[in-house]
Amino acid sequence: MSESSHPSASTRPPRQPRKGLTSTGARKAASKSPRARAREFALQGLYQVLVGKNNIDDIDLFTRDLAGFSKSDTVHFDALLHGCAGQAQSLNALIEPLLDRPMAEISPVEQAAMWIGVFEFQHCPDVPWRVVLNECIELAKEFGGTDGHKYVNAVLNALARQLREPEVNADRSQIRT
Repeated sequence: MSESSHPSASTRPPRQPRKGLTSTGARKAASKSPRARAREFALQGLYQVLVGKNNIDDIDLFTRDLAGFSKSDTVHFDALLHGCAGQAQSLNALIEPLLDRPMAEISPVEQAAMWIGVFEFQHCPDVPWRVVLNECIELAKEFGGTDGHKYVNAVLNALARQLREPEVNADRSQIRT
């Protein structure tokens, strides 16, 4: 073989460090928990609800056939997808007062990430508020626009104080000591 058929070392992309992150800072698939995967699939399903206005049962069936779904927490996926879609109006009612623009101008990815966060704050007390916040920020980083995760962070951080006040206060008082 001639030298020209092999890419030179200078034209190859740099090797990825084995720290569980991609070059964009998102977690690699192998380092994701079943619940993190469930959140990803729920986000994709909720995107279809928001953008495609598709039937929730059709979205559910379609999503279960996607590669990697078997590695997700299906119970958590069901709760997020059906819970967020079913409670969309009440979730929006909590989110909208914290927005600096109408909900219609929010990216569907960021909206779905915020729905997941609010739903978990309300219905998943076993998940610490900081985990909910971090997971939703990660979803927005991986699937959303360039700085969408900052918006998701600001809104959910404010809602955490409202929806999980005792937990947030206890957590913050431990940090101060």
